Amino acid sequence: MSFDDPDTHFEVVVNHEQQYAIWPSYKDIPGGWQKAGKCGLKDECLAYIKETWTDMRPKSLKDAMASNTNE
Repeated sequence: MSFDDPDTHFEVVVNHEQQYAIWPSYKDIPGGWQKAGKCGLKDECLAYIKETWTDMRPKSLKDAMASNTNE
């Protein structure tokens, strides 16, 4: 298996900033990332990310902007 193999299965992963990525399921997920609940072929996982991750701002920026609004 390799990253470019069309039969490779991936996990959708998310970090503490709510940023998404795909990770080959045959590798351990790196520290700071966790499963987002979707696995499958590369195109399926990328479609899931496109549908789910609609606000590209990191969580820390969204939080900072929200706290500025409340002042």
